[in-house]
This record gives sequence, C-alpha cells and structure tokens, in this order.
Amino acid sequence: MPRITREEKARNRQNIVEAAGRMFRAQGIDAVGIADLMKEAGLTHGGFYNHFASKDDLAAEVCNASFAASLGVLRQAVEEGDVPAGPPLRRVVEDYLSAEHRDAPDGGCPSASLVIDAGRHTEEVQRSYAAGVEGYLAGFAGEFAREGEGSEVAPEEARERAVLLLSRMVGAMVLARAVRHVEPELSDEILRTCRAHALD
Repeated sequence: MPRITREEKARNRQNIVEAAGRMFRAQGIDAVGIADLMKEAGLTHGGFYNHFASKDDLAAEVCNASFAASLGVLRQAVEEGDVPAGPPLRRVVEDYLSAEHRDAPDGGCPSASLVIDAGRHTEEVQRSYAAGVEGYLAGFAGEFAREGEGSEVAPEEARERAVLLLSRMVGAMVLARAVRHVEPELSDEILRTCRAHALD
C-alpha cells in the first residue's frame, strides 16, 4: 500500500476536523461515532487514530478551529468599522441572533452549539472552549472601549459589558434553537427581543 504524502495527510486531517465541526455542532460530541465521522470525512474508520489520540483530542481541535473562524468574522467587522449597516457590535449581534444562524446549527459560531458539550468533556475541551470565549470577550471589550471614545469606559466596565453581551447572545441562541420546531413564534420572539436589547 503506497504511503500518503504529508500534504495528503494534512488534507485528510482537515477533512476530519471540518466533518467533526459540522457533526459535533449539529448532533453533539457524544452522539457522533468515529465510524460515522470518518465516513462523512470520506475516510476509513481505522485511519482516525493516525490523526488523533481520542475523540476528545479531536473535539478540542474542533473548538479551536471553529472559534478561530468565528472570531475571524468578529475581527473583520471591527476592521470594517462603522458602515451604513451599523457599528461592528450591532452587526455582529444582528448576524448572530438571526434566523439563518439559528437554523444552521451545524455551522456558525460554536459558542451556542457546543456550550453543553464543552462542560461535559475533558479539561482539554473545556480549555479550548474557554479560549474561544475569552477571544470573544476581548474583542467585545475592545470594541466597547472604542465605541465609548470621548466618554470614559473603564476596562472593568468594558469587560462587564462584554460578558453580558456574550451571555445574552449565547443564551438567546440556545433557547431559540431549543423551541424552534414546536414553538417557532416563540423562537422568533426570543431572537427579535434579544437583537433589540443585547447591547442595552
């Protein structure tokens, strides 16, 4: 059997991480078996351990990769600054608390889709999730401080506002997803209300 190149091995690993990102967010880490995951990635079951020591090892990498992508969106919004569609944090809130984000649990930000799983898994997974949360808090706090230029916004106040904002966004998304199939109007109400008041 021919050996695969480094590039092929790296591509296979990336395929596993991407497949796991979709499946873990949509179904939960524990609900996804390695055989199904590898099939989704287009690889054989036995190849998993050539890339990862355990499913928790993979889950930690999925957290890192998913938060990196999500935080990239936040960074881009901040770099664009104030545009006709609104200031950066307003745009982030609108996108996060949208029906499109709610209805695509296999994509988007892992903060809501992996929140329960993170707390149930190893410290490695929890550390990866916590690092993503810290990334959001730092980004939000920095933007609160920038938007407050001209009026004093102490670092402690910016941090508190960041914690409140992320908690409101994640909590609203978790609730909206939990009821969307049986009470779609309630789900929409949760998103609509929190979009309007998340930055209060």
